[in-house]
Amino acid sequence: MAIAQSAGSVAAPSSYEVRKISSADVRESLAQGWDDFLEHRGDLIFVGILYPLIGLFAAVVAFQGPWLPLFVPVAAGVSLLGPVAAIGFYELARRREAGLESDWSHFFDVAKRPAWESILGVAALLVIIFALWVVAAGALYTVLIGPAPTSVRGFLWTVFTTPQGWALIVVGNLIGLCFAALVLTISVVSMPFLVDHDVDARTAIETSVKAVMANKGVMIMWGLIVATLLVIGSIPAFLGLAVVLPVLGYATWHLYMHLVVH
Repeated sequence: MAIAQSAGSVAAPSSYEVRKISSADVRESLAQGWDDFLEHRGDLIFVGILYPLIGLFAAVVAFQGPWLPLFVPVAAGVSLLGPVAAIGFYELARRREAGLESDWSHFFDVAKRPAWESILGVAALLVIIFALWVVAAGALYTVLIGPAPTSVRGFLWTVFTTPQGWALIVVGNLIGLCFAALVLTISVVSMPFLVDHDVDARTAIETSVKAVMANKGVMIMWGLIVATLLVIGSIPAFLGLAVVLPVLGYATWHLYMHLVVH
């Protein structure tokens, strides 16, 4: 069961032990995440809808003239902010596991957690990484192709029918993979850890990195599962993310519980 430190308690240790887990633990975490989602009977779909709305906003902005080349990087890069959007789900999972009331009204109770300032610090870091990804994607487009297209048709023709366009796709995806791996390594444990414990951001991030390094193969599998579900959820105009995001949020909490020794 999750153990949250309270004010006046013994100081938190500077490091935490992590476990080696298996693919069975990943499957169990996903099943538990789905159970958590069903337990709330869809009460949080209205919260999950915020995430696809961000994606839709990105699409609208990107299709306005010179921003068109940034449509795919912004839409795909929104997933880098998934751990930030999911912190409320971590709080609900923590409350449910502790036997506390955990309906939708407690979603924003995460702001009352002792490590809230550290949570904001890690969230700010993820926002910076997202911004760097968008800048890198824009710079890559400029270097390989040049000025922004004036129409959607011209943009698609350039990307899919020219060597420069295919180079953009290949190199862009490789760079995006690096950014995604960085975010996964930093946040997969740190964000739920900070919801659960009163520790500083550095300790949480170090624990996350240690957990990923100890479970490289399993965490690669987890990353692929997350990416696949996000793509599937994005296909119907991002609306599927209203279900995918809560399920992944809950599942990430349970994965964290498997990974870190409490």
